Amino acid sequence: MTEVDVGGEIVSPPRRRLRVSPLSAWIAAAPFALWAAARLAGADGAAHLWGVGVALMTATPYVAAASLLAVLIALAARRAAVIAVAVAASAILAAVVLPRAAGSAPTATGPSLRILTVNLRFGAGDAATVVDLVRRLEPDVLSTQELTPEAVGALDAAGVARLLPYRHLEDGPGPSGSGIYARHPLIGAPDFAPEGGHNMPRARLTLPSGPPVEIVDVHTLAPRNGHDVVQWAAELAALPAASPGVVRVLAGDFNANLDHADLRAVLGRGYADAADATGDGLTTTWPANRRYPPLITIDHVLYDRRAAAVSTSVHNVPGSDHRALFAELRLPRSRGPLRP
Repeated sequence: MTEVDVGGEIVSPPRRRLRVSPLSAWIAAAPFALWAAARLAGADGAAHLWGVGVALMTATPYVAAASLLAVLIALAARRAAVIAVAVAASAILAAVVLPRAAGSAPTATGPSLRILTVNLRFGAGDAATVVDLVRRLEPDVLSTQELTPEAVGALDAAGVARLLPYRHLEDGPGPSGSGIYARHPLIGAPDFAPEGGHNMPRARLTLPSGPPVEIVDVHTLAPRNGHDVVQWAAELAALPAASPGVVRVLAGDFNANLDHADLRAVLGRGYADAADATGDGLTTTWPANRRYPPLITIDHVLYDRRAAAVSTSVHNVPGSDHRALFAELRLPRSRGPLRP
């Protein structure tokens, strides 16, 4: 048998690299750049947008994740300018979102203060579940929103008074009512909320040891349209600032997340967010009890920065469209007058 050398060489076909037109890359990058600029500028509260800006800003954590796709598209276009814009926008969004998952070590060493807050959705939140949470988590304070007279009766029937015998309630029909239940004595404080919104009671809490504490039960109007945005912003602006003479805690349904400039302004008046401080700042609270998980974080426990957050957790309550939020705080030690 004769062998024949046919010669030649094997030629591989050229690899086809993904190419994207510069125009397509700019179209992909521009929305994220605008979003990052709006987030930095605090442009979400413009009433002339009829609430659209406020609603959109709650999606910032999702936009931050999606911005990575724009970076990939820009890289495929191989144009330095669009790459720079896409990377800068993604970096800005990451910088404002990712720290919420990091947390920080507690610094205060005083007595513990445990707070549970829950929006009862027109009083329909299951009272037995709420009281069971009180029994298991042992909060010193229960802050309730959308507390109707019927819900007050249901909580009493479920045994809340045996666990939290003190109360300062401003219950009302529909979403208007709120109320504070406590393990220790409460003294009501003057109202502060602007007219036209929900009840937001506050009360001084007397602990067995530690500094004086004031609890503010927060429920701002949902910013669904231009008029409501104005009311919502006014209510957030009216929340009392941290004060040298008392450790103030704001707990409830703020209808705002950390991407809203108005809520960041509240933090700037001497507060920290408990979930953010414990690395749970991306844990969502609304809408709960749906076929899909909650999407946004609008329930908060804000505390005087002289205190510290130890832990937070969320809990489902049947009948409510909010998760209950629990926070354990560590108060500053009190030896004479408090100092900021």
